[in-house]
Amino acid sequence: MRTAYRVLAFAIAAMVAIQAGAIGYAVFAQFNWIEEGGTFDKAAFDTGAPGTGAFMFHALFAGALLLTSLVMLIISFFAKIPHGVRWAVFVLIATIVQIALGVLSHLLAAIGALHGAAALVLFGVAVMAAMRARKPAPAVEEAVPAEVA
Repeated sequence: MRTAYRVLAFAIAAMVAIQAGAIGYAVFAQFNWIEEGGTFDKAAFDTGAPGTGAFMFHALFAGALLLTSLVMLIISFFAKIPHGVRWAVFVLIATIVQIALGVLSHLLAAIGALHGAAALVLFGVAVMAAMRARKPAPAVEEAVPAEVA
């Protein structure tokens, strides 16, 4: 279970990186489209202008990220990792905040900046959870001199 917890935590970090790549591609594909004379409006989005698929992937992949965070939380109860449940809760909360900021950014674009910053937080929390799931190093017993004992 410890390995599954660690793999899921690293997978969440990787999923955040994949989403960052998708949104980066979408924005720059649309910049290129506009620079070449294209017009980006709702009609262009509906007809599949460059980058549109990446925008959709970015939005829909959030569901997979949330599901993975939930599975990690469930596994954390069985993994017997010190503070493992706590870190899984942190990951789930960061995921929910990330998704909420993404949805709210449609109402106020400035929230999009927080959405990007929260992605970095989620990435860091997921990596931290994975690192804490490492097997502890074996304890090394030091010889105590007889006169001290």
